[in-house]
Amino acid sequence: MHKPSPQTVPETPSSQGEPLPLDSSLVFKLVRVVNLTARPFQAGMGKAHQLSLNEWRAMVVLASRPGCVATDIAEATGLDKMSVSRALSGLRRLDRVLFKSDLQDQRRSNVYLSKAGRKLFEEIGRHAMDREAELFNGVSSDELQTMGSTLDKLVLALKSSEAK
Repeated sequence: MHKPSPQTVPETPSSQGEPLPLDSSLVFKLVRVVNLTARPFQAGMGKAHQLSLNEWRAMVVLASRPGCVATDIAEATGLDKMSVSRALSGLRRLDRVLFKSDLQDQRRSNVYLSKAGRKLFEEIGRHAMDREAELFNGVSSDELQTMGSTLDKLVLALKSSEAK
């Protein structure tokens, strides 16, 4: 078996004796939590209702902010505009959302959950609330409050760094 020469093997933190940031990186941990919580949704509710995770995220925003525009959904979810556009197209295709022209700006559309969309939101929302309670079982209310405050600070920091 041919052993690669030292020049062909790139230097990595682990080859230099430094630990990989995998275990200590908060960003990596946040991404992991998102992925682990999304997986059951995609396998269960998403598959059963022909609903992508981004479509669900858009529905959550529309349920709390009826009549908002696509850019509001992007801002609330952190998704890029193209992902929101695809999500809204998927929801529209299955008659889960309605678009109405904005009275102040005819180029924009206000988006609402349709009757079918509201019904689906309520059904999945019950499961989502149960899942959240299960996820945070064993985490104290003080810890949850601290986590919420910390995440709010991170969002503000990210928004301000994007504006630069």
